[in-house]
Amino acid sequence: MLPLANVTFGDILLTVFEIFLFVVWIWILFTIITDLFRNHEMSGWLKALWILLLVFIPYITALVYLIVYGSEMRERGLRAQAEAKHATDQYIRATAHTSPADELHKLHELVEKGALTQAEYDRAKEKLLAAS
Repeated sequence: MLPLANVTFGDILLTVFEIFLFVVWIWILFTIITDLFRNHEMSGWLKALWILLLVFIPYITALVYLIVYGSEMRERGLRAQAEAKHATDQYIRATAHTSPADELHKLHELVEKGALTQAEYDRAKEKLLAAS
């Protein structure tokens, strides 16, 4: 009566493995499609052809694309990561930028509160003025 009574542990493992392979396949497809749109040297018609081939002959097309453009995919991915990091660093510098005068004022307040000694203040002031 129970349909689950006929399911073995091997069937469950096989199902988990099939789900794993499906997720990996989807990941590869998204990686290839992302790389297609990231590649500015390839024409739009060629990109459309690759997409069509990925839809109608998926396994062979994905394998050929990975063989032909594999090293270029890596370079484009690294370049995109570097550009994103550079943009993030620029944004952080632009929003968190303080002038040396602001830093000196903060150091002076720490001396007044007793958190810094005069010698520590002088060292920090020299370091700050040397950096700017």
